[in-house]
Amino acid sequence: MVQSLNHKVDLVMDGNSHMGLTDYGKIMVGDKGFEFYDDRNVKNYIQIPWTEVERVVVSVMFRGKWIPRFAFKTKKNGMFTFSSKDPKRVLRAVRQYIEPERIVKSLTFFQVLRRSFKRKGDNYLK
Repeated sequence: MVQSLNHKVDLVMDGNSHMGLTDYGKIMVGDKGFEFYDDRNVKNYIQIPWTEVERVVVSVMFRGKWIPRFAFKTKKNGMFTFSSKDPKRVLRAVRQYIEPERIVKSLTFFQVLRRSFKRKGDNYLK
């Protein structure tokens, strides 16, 4: 059995991990970190301590009406992407432990395209 990081749990909710194939399980937000436990495979879990989180990236659509997924960018291990039934509740629980300045919106599709064209143009001019 896996030992939890948290001493006090604020929120437990059904959620998905989007690391490779989608894994279905439980999301747990507590006083020491964010945790994901897979429903089918006990050995498949993700534990992210709050001290390791660099920023939380939120995908926002329809001017904040719908949040399809959110990701944790860690200092050492890269991005971990999740979704849940009620992402606003999860992000409100996360906001208790992560400063609001470190919770940011992801780029839109058109912003990514504009950035790539701008970089291509800069490389072309060199």
